[in-house]
Formats: sequence, structure tokens, C-alpha cells
Amino acid sequence: MIFSRKIKIAPSILSADFANFGAECQAIEAQGADWVHVDVMDGHFVPNITFGPATCAAIRPHIKGVMDVHLMVAPVDAYIEAFAQAGADVISAHLEAGPHIHRTLQAIRGAGAKAGLAINPGTPVEAVEYLLDMVDLVCVMTVNPGFGGQKFIHSQVAKVARLRAMIGDRPVHIEIDGGVTVETAPLVVAAGADVLVAGSAVFKGGSVENPAPYGVNIAAIRAAAEAVL
Repeated sequence: MIFSRKIKIAPSILSADFANFGAECQAIEAQGADWVHVDVMDGHFVPNITFGPATCAAIRPHIKGVMDVHLMVAPVDAYIEAFAQAGADVISAHLEAGPHIHRTLQAIRGAGAKAGLAINPGTPVEAVEYLLDMVDLVCVMTVNPGFGGQKFIHSQVAKVARLRAMIGDRPVHIEIDGGVTVETAPLVVAAGADVLVAGSAVFKGGSVENPAPYGVNIAAIRAAAEAVL
């Protein structure tokens, strides 16, 4: 992974056809996706259960680019090595998932992955200030984590702008997860984001048999985002 602030679209496979994950990953990449985003939920930290390391290992051969794994899991440290071995390029853990986030970030980098730090909508941006030299990515949740298809929380746009100022010239991505659409993408990109996670907004109208709508949706989000740069 070479650092760049170029806009990256990261479709969330939470909105894909669960029976066709390999083909779905290939389809979204062929249609212009930059990263593939995997939302891991444990039914404890968030009120839903999704995938484990075995799923990541199974889809890894079908992904040519970056596999971006978002752990909505608590406690999280015990699972980092397994997701790294499953092929995650980026592993994001939640600030709120445990008392020792420094240790968690060190463990992610120690396992050979890029370290991501995710923060919930209610978490102030100041909470990441003393962690910015330990991370490769900050994921700002623009919905409360746990379910796809939720409405974008507009108060987070100001948080993104403050985070961008705090990051300065550090090579740290700002990722947005939740409610990203053609309408909301320009708001967060103007504030400083460069990685946009989109689920339903990418997968709507398409399928493995008819993937062209994925490409149309990805291109529309990218165009709307880049228009403000």
C-alpha cells in the first residue's frame, strides 16, 4: 500500500450477496472499487453478528487490491493475529472496544497489517490526538455501528475537518463509514476524508450476474467526491 490522498471507494461486502462473496469481490474490483471493506461484528460490541477470520481467508484470493477489515469486536486484541493471517491489509479496531488502545494498535502493526482506529459518532475527535503517530487510518463512523443502510449523521462532518487539521502532514488516511452516498460523499471529502466506505449505495441495482450497476454507482460516488477537490 503506497500512501495517497486520492479518493478511494471501499464497498462494504455487508451489502453483497452472502452466497457469492468471492464473485462479488471480483465484481466490485472489476467495476472500479479501490478497496474491499469487511465489517466484522460480534453481537456484543455491536448488535449484529457477521463474519470471522475464516470468511476473510476465503475471500482473500478473490481480492487483488486492499482488504480493509473493520473489527466491531470487544475485546479485540485476541483476534488481531487471526485476521492478519487471513490476509487483512488494514485492520481497524474501535477506540471504545477496550481500555488499552495503544497496545491494540501496536499488536495490529506487529501482526504486519496497517493500523486503523475507528471512532463512534459520540466519541470526541480529541480522543485520537495522542494516537495519531501510531495509526495509518482513522475511521470516522458516520452512523452508529452495527447495521448497514443507516442514515448519515451530519454532525460528524465537523469532526472530520478537525481530525484533518490534527493529522497535518502525517500519512494517515481518513475513512468514512456509514451513510455514504452521492449526496454525503462531497461533504466529508471537502472536510478532508479520502476513503469512502459504501454498502447499499454501491450494491443497489446490481448483482454478480449484472455487475454493471456497481460500476455506475462507484463512478457516481467518486465523481461527486472529486468534484469538491
